[in-house]
Amino acid sequence: MSEKSDFGTSNIHEYTVSELSGSLKRTVEDRYGHVRVRAEISGLKRAASGHVYLALKDDKAVLDGVMWRGTAQKLSFRPEDGLEVVCTGKLTTYPGRSKYQIVIERMEPAGVGALMALLEERKKKLAAEGLFDSERKKDLPYIPKVIGVVTSPTGAVIRDILHRLRDRFPTHVLLWPVLVQGDTAAGQVSKAIKGFNALDQNGDIPRPDLLIVARGGGSLEDLWAFNEEEVVRAAAESDIPLISAVGHETDTTLIDYVSDRRAPTPTAAAEMAVPVRSELLAYVDDMERRIKRSLTRSLSDKAERLAGLARGLRDPNMLIAEKTQHLDHLDSRLRQSIGNGISLKAQHYENLKGRLRPQLLERNLFQYKDRLETLEQRMTSAITIKRDRSADKLDATARLLESLSFKRVLKRGYSIVWDEDGKPLSSVKNATPGRTVEVEFDDGKASAIFGTGEAAKKPAKKAKPEKPSSDKQGQLL
Repeated sequence: MSEKSDFGTSNIHEYTVSELSGSLKRTVEDRYGHVRVRAEISGLKRAASGHVYLALKDDKAVLDGVMWRGTAQKLSFRPEDGLEVVCTGKLTTYPGRSKYQIVIERMEPAGVGALMALLEERKKKLAAEGLFDSERKKDLPYIPKVIGVVTSPTGAVIRDILHRLRDRFPTHVLLWPVLVQGDTAAGQVSKAIKGFNALDQNGDIPRPDLLIVARGGGSLEDLWAFNEEEVVRAAAESDIPLISAVGHETDTTLIDYVSDRRAPTPTAAAEMAVPVRSELLAYVDDMERRIKRSLTRSLSDKAERLAGLARGLRDPNMLIAEKTQHLDHLDSRLRQSIGNGISLKAQHYENLKGRLRPQLLERNLFQYKDRLETLEQRMTSAITIKRDRSADKLDATARLLESLSFKRVLKRGYSIVWDEDGKPLSSVKNATPGRTVEVEFDDGKASAIFGTGEAAKKPAKKAKPEKPSSDKQGQLL
């Protein structure tokens, strides 16, 4: 039994893992070499290589997918999570992970309705942030010196814009070439807008005064790059006024809502950007003629009015002559008045001089002199008496002070004890043993040191008289 079992098993072909994986890969690719799958995008990732990895799912299953870089760059829209799409490609396996996946060769939205729903959702989101508010929109410059254009360098759009600008008002134009369709178009357009804003006003490349973002007409998928959020935000953040001219008049993208002005066509954007030079010159010429006519008319009116006023004026020479005659008359009157005044003052002086009596003045002077001498003698006597009385009072006060001075007490045999600070000691409480003091007598001072209290209690013995020595210091108590 066991032998049959072993014999039967040995007839089955043995595969290596690689052989089996390769066989499965060929079988899947042969059987599902061209399939179309309708599903919802989930977990979309863009690798640094440019490849796109994602998952296609419905309510029951999930299928991994990959889109190579060349295919991803040709997409007319930017895929996102949650978007329903129809993918065309082939199934294959990935032996390294024992997984199968679809290699997507073409991707398109599952009908216009899916894109419209995504567009409407994004529009509501950006509007809620205030990016579409009219208060954010800037005025366009009347005559921009430099215009920056963001569009494809090979299409008819740039030729139409340049031709229209040349006809209306020749202006310096800077072109920032970008793709206007495909998966990378949105990134290029947003970088172009930011790049123009980053230019230095005084740099080698002048900073534009106005931007035009333009593209020709197309389907919703073709224009989808201008509905991308990064493009809308770049246009909203632009410090340079921006005109959007994407598609035809009936086409509307999100950049139209955030731009400072929307043009129905690229040609219309050029017309909005600059005025008609010939019309402007004609207007200036007309204003010049009107100003000249107005000035001529005004000067003529002023001349006529001046002539009329001149006729009503008197001859200036006659006016001056009359004023000169009046001045001469006033000068004559002034001289006569001064002479009369001097005569009157002289006569008045003579009258006063006759009324004066020299003898009376001399007598009055002698009287005042005698009185002054009498007052001087009285004042001298009063000062002498006051001074003598003050001197007597001062002497009495000095004698009283001398009688009350402690020096008189010292003469009677008393003494005063002074502390180190030169203050008198008036209490035995301050007689601290060992304390150095000064004792003042009638004929001088001597230093002393307080002894202990016990020595003071013993009866003092008569000490033999010693010769006075200047080296020894006296002691008190």
